[in-house]
Amino acid sequence: MGLVIFFFLGSAKPTFLPDDSILVINKIKIEITGNSTVGKYNCSNFFTKKDTVYINSIKKNIFNTEIKMSNFDCGNKIMTKDLQGTVKIKQFPNSTVCIKDIRSVGKNYKCNLNFLITNKTIQYKDFILYADDNKIQGSLNLKFSDIELEPPTKMAGLIKVKDEIVINFSLYKN
Repeated sequence: MGLVIFFFLGSAKPTFLPDDSILVINKIKIEITGNSTVGKYNCSNFFTKKDTVYINSIKKNIFNTEIKMSNFDCGNKIMTKDLQGTVKIKQFPNSTVCIKDIRSVGKNYKCNLNFLITNKTIQYKDFILYADDNKIQGSLNLKFSDIELEPPTKMAGLIKVKDEIVINFSLYKN
């Protein structure tokens, strides 16, 4: 009897989660884009953040990161300083992105997304994250007024940033 149990249990293979049910993140890129009366702008922040998320699981199905607003670069010192003033980095030096309840939908993902900037939290339910070979990415279309901010103006109102902005983020997989 013991020999039968040994053969039965001895031939059992360990169960592992399939590779697509684990998401290993190692870098993040966030871009804020928009338009002004003098053209388009693009401010970005690229940083290392290592984390593992278990998809369709109750194990650790959350990704939470803090974003240093002072690390955004708009490619121009004046524009970078304007962005930092607009998002009030002295009062609110960090923003937070929290992605939770991540589940597979075909080759992409759905999640619940909370985005905190200044003192305003914006929540999205069933937010789509698009999968690529080396990253998953999402895009938020919002207005400065949605987060209770005023778009910057310069030169007595001659140069105005439009109210609409797009926040693109990419989570680079391992």
